[in-house]
Amino acid sequence: MTRKERTQAVIGWFEANRPIAETELHYTDTFQLLVAVILSAQCTDRRVNLVTPPLFERFPTPSDLASATFDEVFPYVKSVSYPNSKTEHLIAMAQKLLADFGGEVPSDIDALMTLPGVGRKTANVIASVVYDKPVIAVDTHVYRVSHRLGLSDGKTPYDVERDLERHIPEHLRARSHHWLILHGRYTCTARNPKCSECPLTDWCRQYVLEQTGKR
Repeated sequence: MTRKERTQAVIGWFEANRPIAETELHYTDTFQLLVAVILSAQCTDRRVNLVTPPLFERFPTPSDLASATFDEVFPYVKSVSYPNSKTEHLIAMAQKLLADFGGEVPSDIDALMTLPGVGRKTANVIASVVYDKPVIAVDTHVYRVSHRLGLSDGKTPYDVERDLERHIPEHLRARSHHWLILHGRYTCTARNPKCSECPLTDWCRQYVLEQTGKR
């Protein structure tokens, strides 16, 4: 089976059986989603969703966050991973958002990546979720699932992103990120993947290899 055929089969299954796929982060506007995605780096969405309601209530706008001090923001995010750096990034991000973009979250990926705390994955999440750009954000779940299924052998998240976009139609790319991340979060977990419950084993390269010794 070629990579293209495998990708089409996997994405086809999701499209037919899980047509609705959305981020599990809670937000009401683009600024809130940007804050939540920055906080979600190497942290669970569940933890972020516990942290953000009081944070958003205290700092509802970029202006509010931009004028805050480290000591004012830190208590709200201290329970997430890397709270020191994320506190600094959030304040600096809000300041740059005001200075360079008039307080509006840009839709352009390169522009998004100029914001502190925003790497390519975060930029792609915002671009796809909010602006419906045909890009795929590759986090640890997407990276792991793509390798196990055989959708990519890329050595970097960017390589995996390119492999996925090469074989996934533009109109399905935004949802494909969520399909793969949710599959990795709940079925194809890092430890003890639930292969007996997985609907994708017919196309999973690692599963077939383990069962038959063949690719």
